[in-house]
Amino acid sequence: MTFEQTLIIALLFATMATFIWGRWRHDLVAMGALLLCVFAGLVPGREAFAGFGHPAVITVGCVLVLSYGLQVSGAIDVLARKVLPNSAGPTLSLLALCGLAALLSGFMNNVGALALLMPVAMQMAKRLELPQGKILMPLAFASIIGGLTTLIGTPPNLIIAGFRAEAGYGSFAMFDYLPVGLAVSIAGVLFIALIGWRLVPARRQEDTSGFDTGTYFSEVRISEDSKAADKPVREVEKLLEQADAQIIGLVRHNLRMSAPNPWHRLQEGDILVIEAEPESLASVLSDLGLQLEEDVPPPENEQDQEEEDEKTLRPEAAGSGSDEDEQESDTEKEKDKTAGEEILIQELVVLPNAMLAGRTASDIELRTRYGINLLAISRQGRPSIKRLRSTAIRPGDVLLMRGHQQALAGFAGQYGCLPLAERDISVPQKGQALLAALIMAAAIAVTALGLLPVAVAFAAGVLTFILLKIVPLRSLYSSIDWSVIVLLGAMLPVAGAMEATGTADFLATTLIENLSMGHAVLTLTLILVATMLLTDFMNNAATAALMCPLALSTANQLGANPDSFLMAIAVGASCSLLTPIGHQNNTLILGPGGFRFGDYWQLGLPMEVVVTLVSVPMILWVWPL
Repeated sequence: MTFEQTLIIALLFATMATFIWGRWRHDLVAMGALLLCVFAGLVPGREAFAGFGHPAVITVGCVLVLSYGLQVSGAIDVLARKVLPNSAGPTLSLLALCGLAALLSGFMNNVGALALLMPVAMQMAKRLELPQGKILMPLAFASIIGGLTTLIGTPPNLIIAGFRAEAGYGSFAMFDYLPVGLAVSIAGVLFIALIGWRLVPARRQEDTSGFDTGTYFSEVRISEDSKAADKPVREVEKLLEQADAQIIGLVRHNLRMSAPNPWHRLQEGDILVIEAEPESLASVLSDLGLQLEEDVPPPENEQDQEEEDEKTLRPEAAGSGSDEDEQESDTEKEKDKTAGEEILIQELVVLPNAMLAGRTASDIELRTRYGINLLAISRQGRPSIKRLRSTAIRPGDVLLMRGHQQALAGFAGQYGCLPLAERDISVPQKGQALLAALIMAAAIAVTALGLLPVAVAFAAGVLTFILLKIVPLRSLYSSIDWSVIVLLGAMLPVAGAMEATGTADFLATTLIENLSMGHAVLTLTLILVATMLLTDFMNNAATAALMCPLALSTANQLGANPDSFLMAIAVGASCSLLTPIGHQNNTLILGPGGFRFGDYWQLGLPMEVVVTLVSVPMILWVWPL
């Protein structure tokens, strides 16, 4: 063993120990390892940051943006509502939920798939009268193993394909992972649904309510093509109950009915006043093809009608706003400035003694003077809601508002409102869900047919999402997990140093001669299990980057098919199931499930045994040695 080999082995062990220790973030550890390799002469300085231009790194960034686009467009919400049962028992419910999670994880970021389905899982746990953890842990594990089915399902798959290409064998195609990955996913989901969920410890979850803004009172207009048109109120109420929403009023021809007759048929142009949770607004709109009333372009005579309504509903409103006349010209100028800015949806809470308290949206001419729409009001308790624009706002109300960023900020400062922290409240535009799904499918098809490299195809998909405003420009970079990008870009040159110094060959020889005794199948199994153990304590992408050179060298020395060993790395890197630190999804459910560090192995260990028993024969069959 040479001095360089000793040096890089020592550096790798120190890096893995630091990963496992968890004192510093993975991306910082990876960057430190890269710089140490450069300082030690193991990586040439001019190639130190070549990893950031690697196709795998570019593709991971693009997949994160596309995943975000699928989330905000409502495409996944539509799929979830159609697939998941409403009244099945634990086994069928978990089978559907985990199967959907595994499917989504094959085509989008695993963390995004879990985050989308977590609210559904919590509702399912409540319906089944089970601790949330018994649904959340199976969901997290299914989303992890589901990423194994496609090239873009998880970053390790892209890294492994990159190493295969650099070794001269060409990159793996989009669905080369599917035979092994699908078998593992099916076996894992069946095990979870039939047996595994019973192994999860029943823990009391932490409070996850955070800042509770209560329900929103929103106005939605029934359009010509709405599913609610020409239906009785009773039938629409049943549909709204599935999204935890209810009708509390109906407006027709400026006449408000606080308790509409259940058999009353709804007509085009009717306005429903509904009560819904913030996170349910999107599903309410999508289910029935409704549109927020204040989000509809106003007719030409709306301003006159608004004034007439106010004279009827609030006689004192006629004299309001006189203290603001001197600010009107400045407001108009500010409104002109924001004309080219992007429109946001934001929550504002009304502070005590705010200038806005006791006034209505019509009083301050919210839309005409500020270019801001009031979409909904959340108020603790059961208020008397007339029309949104005619409702007197109280301290403590939370307002869901739509407008330009500068206009919203100026309004909040002037009227004593405080913007709340960003939350996942989306109002999908009609047709965006289908459009986003079609663009994603097109990118996958172009890659699968070999017409474009995966990085180029998905970069084109990202550009299309931006041009069509499926992903807001302001969210382009915030939707990317930059710690993952830095981790990958830093670890790839370190893994290259293993190969360049002959360290990978040395470790492969040691493994073959001392542990597997030259038996190829045993060597394959040992590499798979070793990868599983490493990825339980360190990032799966880093694990794949470090294990790929070892797998290629081992296959070369055994005269075996390198694809078999690379697939073993792929399976092992997608099985971070023993600890809460091995994968972000495991960490994400730690608090909501009330779990402890030692709770994961009780389901994770049997799962890893099942995965090993299924994957090794499948690898040997699909990718023979």
